Amino acid sequence: MTVSALAVVAVLAVQAEGTASPPAARAKPAESPSKSGPSKSGPSKSGSSGEKHDTPRLPPRGSGEGRRVVYSLGQDRIWLAEGSGDRNLVTFTAWPGSVDPRVGEHKVTGRRDATTGSDGVPVVRVVYFDNSGGAAAAFSAARDGSSPEPAPGKKTGAIRLRSKDSQSLWSFVEVGTSVVVVR
Repeated sequence: MTVSALAVVAVLAVQAEGTASPPAARAKPAESPSKSGPSKSGPSKSGSSGEKHDTPRLPPRGSGEGRRVVYSLGQDRIWLAEGSGDRNLVTFTAWPGSVDPRVGEHKVTGRRDATTGSDGVPVVRVVYFDNSGGAAAAFSAARDGSSPEPAPGKKTGAIRLRSKDSQSLWSFVEVGTSVVVVR
């Protein structure tokens, strides 16, 4: 009886897998949360509200293996990769700050529930991973859900996410999780 029950569950799982939306589609935003629009090179690069056919499902080649966060500077995109063939992952776009983190592998060095960013914006779910270029690089979401342009003349390594995406990232990482930054 147990064997037949497992067989039924396996068949249903395969059927559900064929009809379920892919992780990238689930993570895809319906529209930009920005009150003032995306920043200079934010999600509009890959079409934040029109990301249907061009959303990269897999992280860029050379972005490592295993459980990791991959951040592409050129695509302003993040992947939460499990490392099991990188098939069960979530991907979403981001708004970069005025200072890019160094290309290469980093580790999450700290997490903070809430604070005020270097640009004066109240932020939540802050995940720190690099401190080069004169500004701490961190993923975060603005408390009010906006994505303002980086403050003129200020160095900020803030990589802003939509609230829903920052929740996914926050749940995925812990101190020591790899963050791989690629061009």
